[in-house]
Amino acid sequence: MAAKKILFLTGDFAEDYETMVPFQALQAVGHEVDAVCPGKSAGERIKTAIHDFEGDQTYTEKPGHQFTLNASFDDAVPTHYDALAIAGGRAPEYLRLNPKVIEIVRQFAEQHKPIAAICHAAQLLAAADVIRGKRISAYPACAPEVKLAGGEFADIPVDAAITDANFVTAPAWPAHPEWLRQFLVLLGTRIEL
Repeated sequence: MAAKKILFLTGDFAEDYETMVPFQALQAVGHEVDAVCPGKSAGERIKTAIHDFEGDQTYTEKPGHQFTLNASFDDAVPTHYDALAIAGGRAPEYLRLNPKVIEIVRQFAEQHKPIAAICHAAQLLAAADVIRGKRISAYPACAPEVKLAGGEFADIPVDAAITDANFVTAPAWPAHPEWLRQFLVLLGTRIEL
């Protein structure tokens, strides 16, 4: 397997686990991962948030870690990457307002490159208008956006993921094992034990 180059899009108040775990796991299997955030350069940090499911009507939020970006957003050119991964949490709600972010998502979709999106990252997919006719999972509160963007909301268990064409999506961080497994399949990653 040739190592793939992955653009990892995150931002302030992205979900901590949905930032840290995929960033580290994809590197652990040999891929090169560039973590970027609009308006920030390599070496700068973002604040993350920990979202948990404690029996309330929605998730609870606590301060997460400081996550250090290893690449600069302004240098991110989609043609230089094999795939896109997008963290969830609250970051997508403001990232979708950035025209360059929307253009990046569209370019990956138009080139049929693998796109892994988790939790609220579906907000970016919907804003970029790239999920029409696709089965897409997300945090349940994002279901209306998926449907309004012409996607079919996949209401799956919180620890499950779904692949439709080049999209791998999941509801939240409990799905990491399945979400990452399906993304690695799209990337052509082979792990031998």
